[in-house]
Amino acid sequence: MIPPLLPTYARAPLAFERGEGPYLIATDGRRFLDFAAGIAVNALGHAHPRLVAALSAQASKLWHTSNLYQVPGQQLLAERLVAATFADTVFFGNSGAEAIECAIKIARKFHAARGEPQRFRIITFEGAFHGRTLATLAAGGQKKYLEGFGPKVDGFDQVAFGDLEGVKRAIGPENAGILIEPIQGEGGVRCVPGETLRALRALCDEHGLMLMFDEIQCGMGRTGKLFAHEWAGVTPDIMAIAKALGGGFPVGACLATERAAAGMTTGTHGSTFGGNPLAMSIGNAVLDVVLEPAFLEHVNKVANYLKQQLGMIADRYGPVIEEVRGQGLLLGLKCKVPNTLLVDALRERGMLVVGGGDNVVRILPPLIITEEHVRDAIAILNDACASLAHQPAKDAAK
Repeated sequence: MIPPLLPTYARAPLAFERGEGPYLIATDGRRFLDFAAGIAVNALGHAHPRLVAALSAQASKLWHTSNLYQVPGQQLLAERLVAATFADTVFFGNSGAEAIECAIKIARKFHAARGEPQRFRIITFEGAFHGRTLATLAAGGQKKYLEGFGPKVDGFDQVAFGDLEGVKRAIGPENAGILIEPIQGEGGVRCVPGETLRALRALCDEHGLMLMFDEIQCGMGRTGKLFAHEWAGVTPDIMAIAKALGGGFPVGACLATERAAAGMTTGTHGSTFGGNPLAMSIGNAVLDVVLEPAFLEHVNKVANYLKQQLGMIADRYGPVIEEVRGQGLLLGLKCKVPNTLLVDALRERGMLVVGGGDNVVRILPPLIITEEHVRDAIAILNDACASLAHQPAKDAAK
């Protein structure tokens, strides 16, 4: 018999009742160091006082009006995102998948508005994850997510990760743009080299394509800059963001240049809940914190310390960990044992992490962690790896 809650998740046997900074407290009283952060969502940790105050103040005034009317918080957040990025304009939705859908529509509409409606195909990359809608699943191209849902949505041509020659071969008269994550999260914390991003920018300029970045997981300060592509010194035409933008409240946004968005006129896109007053109050509060002068400096400092400590763990436990990947506080441990074993061993010891593709364990702590939190995490990780290293090989491989 099917349960009342659709069984689409393999949930851990845990439920939480409250959070405090980088900690979660379970309903049975156990305390966990949260180095998953809701899959890179809770960038400011749990119950951050600035976010609590912003939401409480707005909740007592107005929740929803729809986009039939002006929403002052939208205007403010859009202006601030434009001022801080490459973009000239912003559309607000409720999730990363919605932000990607908007990005795809903007890229297609750009060419249609110029008299080339046949240019609708998007080049994407193996290992990508762009969301769970039919279009974003097709963009990601992963068979395990596509199976059973009928014909794949047309319009996406996938090439191998980082394969510039493959991109060149895929470009044709029907192409509208290139969509890429500067760092693949779900795909195994794989960083796209800066020279590759710069080469993609050059190809898009040469062929009149839209360069589209998915910074849903790697954006909003997680790599030590506001957005990951800034490390490469390259800018996109369109960018999707979400997750940390709301600090735990559902918010997504699609950013674009004026040129890219020229075809998006009244009626071409919309959202009932997107940009509602509650979401905008939180988005502005998150930006208040992330844009503080010392915030990203702190992220870089603690991230360097964490990566150094993880490297020492990898050196010590070679039979368990193959390498440390990633940038900033989006880090991955490529495992030699099944990554689920390490995830479970850490959870048993009071630390939460999240799995990823390519047998990787993702380390995604709140951006407000300190070196003391890192030391606590490393102690737990050391103990978990020691236990796995001493397991017989046949048991570790189960």
